[in-house]
Amino acid sequence: MSTDPTPQRPRLALFDLDHTLLPLDSDYEWGEFTIRLGWCERGEFGRRNQAFYDDYVAGRLDVHDYVRFATEAVCQRGQQAAEAAHAQFMREVIQPAIRPEALDLLARHRAAGDELVIITATNEFVTRPIARALGVEQLLAVELARGANGWYSGAIHGVPSMREGKVQRMDAWLAARGLAWQDVDSTFYSDSFNDVPLLERVTRPVATNPDARLRALATERGWPILELFAPKAP
Repeated sequence: MSTDPTPQRPRLALFDLDHTLLPLDSDYEWGEFTIRLGWCERGEFGRRNQAFYDDYVAGRLDVHDYVRFATEAVCQRGQQAAEAAHAQFMREVIQPAIRPEALDLLARHRAAGDELVIITATNEFVTRPIARALGVEQLLAVELARGANGWYSGAIHGVPSMREGKVQRMDAWLAARGLAWQDVDSTFYSDSFNDVPLLERVTRPVATNPDARLRALATERGWPILELFAPKAP
């Protein structure tokens, strides 16, 4: 009697967002956008925004301090004004930055039957509309706590999806579906050395538009390097 072949493992395609699927940092750009709106003062806010970004690149960011800083204007302005501003941000900043190369990469994985997940250290207020614009339903972002008024309080809810936290969030995501890492065939695309813990966990790590430290590590370990936003030849 013949037996059925071993079922194929579920396939996951995981993507960082900023500088991976987008050629910009959406968190930083949202801060710059709020300055242009007049919600924040250019000098001090701009200086602190740049300092936090530099800390992230260097791998020393205190994510709780940063989220309190980055969401202060959103918390103060309230839901209606914040959501209207974000819709403008999408039109003026994000939509023009969505590149066909990123959409094609997502489409290839979707056509192969992979489940797509964006996992990002940027907060859910900034990133959920971006994930929708990219056609990705599953988003693991920094979750924001809500206060007594039902709107964001400036604190983080749960484990922030940053560095080792991305692995923890994916562990929980898999467990909620009755899965573990050995049960899935996984690919992860990221530009950042901060994402090494998750890159080391997946079946296929892909250094995508990598920063200098990740490029060096990927070269040393023989990981594929994808220049998704490389200039087109003339």
